[in-house]
Amino acid sequence: MSVKEKAWHNLGQVIDRYPTSSEAIRFAGLDYIVEKRPLFTYDTENHLGDPDEDIIIPEIEVPNFFATVRVDTEQVLGVVGNDYEVVQNRDAFGFFDAIVGGGEGVLYETCGALGNGERIFITAKLPGYIRVGKDDVIEKYLFLTTSHDGYGSITAAFTPTRIVCNNTLHAALNNMSNCVKIRHTQSAKERLLQAHKVMGIANILTDQLNGIFNRWAQIRITDKEVLKLVQRAMAPSREILGKVLDENIDEYSKHFLNVVDKVCDYAFTNETQQMETTKGTLFGAYNAITGYFQNVKHYKNEEVKLKSILFGNGLSKTQTAFNLCRAFEKEGGSVLN
Repeated sequence: MSVKEKAWHNLGQVIDRYPTSSEAIRFAGLDYIVEKRPLFTYDTENHLGDPDEDIIIPEIEVPNFFATVRVDTEQVLGVVGNDYEVVQNRDAFGFFDAIVGGGEGVLYETCGALGNGERIFITAKLPGYIRVGKDDVIEKYLFLTTSHDGYGSITAAFTPTRIVCNNTLHAALNNMSNCVKIRHTQSAKERLLQAHKVMGIANILTDQLNGIFNRWAQIRITDKEVLKLVQRAMAPSREILGKVLDENIDEYSKHFLNVVDKVCDYAFTNETQQMETTKGTLFGAYNAITGYFQNVKHYKNEEVKLKSILFGNGLSKTQTAFNLCRAFEKEGGSVLN
């Protein structure tokens, strides 16, 4: 579900007004229940019998493990342990209502589910903007996600988005995360106390990122330095690099060089990179990398795109780029050598 125009991930139906969280659940088809059910296996070793004979094979309960099941479709979403507590979609979104406090000007804009419904998400647009220079405007969002598959916590994060190119500018500062994670095993009261930290994070990061991005818009960076920054930011992690070295380094090298070329092409030619705040600036270099994942990179489908940008490789590379730009601000081009 998205409001007025297709969400940047191009999934879901469009509605013409901002909904309440309960309406958003219904519009997005998330009004289903998830149950935690016992797991069983079968004792077949001593009950082989005649393959043509109808026999009853005893069930054996799997201790300490359960399946999470979507009731309306009977699909198994995951396997969880004793302590796992199912948080229903309506409760997760109601939980988000408590985070934003029903604040005036807070608007629910997108929500949906991934896969078979094992992960859900909702975004809320906060009032006000981060403004870089005179006309480069960044909207402020809270993003909440939770899962029913046993992987990951309830996560509420601050995610600014640059309007002109719809880039999600993830940014966790050295001394502050941009999100709060809450375990499914925590009580509702504990979750609520944790969640209220998100609004504090949003307010602090708004002020800090406003200063950082405006400084970056004043810092010049040469084309050669942009190339080096992109190479550093897009380089594979040690884990991935080790796998590449074991398999086909030549093939990966071509892929890596192709990615770097595409990011640099976006940096130097895209119209959103020709603004006063981005042309030849450190802010522009950062946006070139976020813009690649948002507007250039080809994904298998829109769901894969969303997962990459919000949870996967796109998220980690964007954070790496942010850290490199902060280092460049402090030490100049020497950090890229």
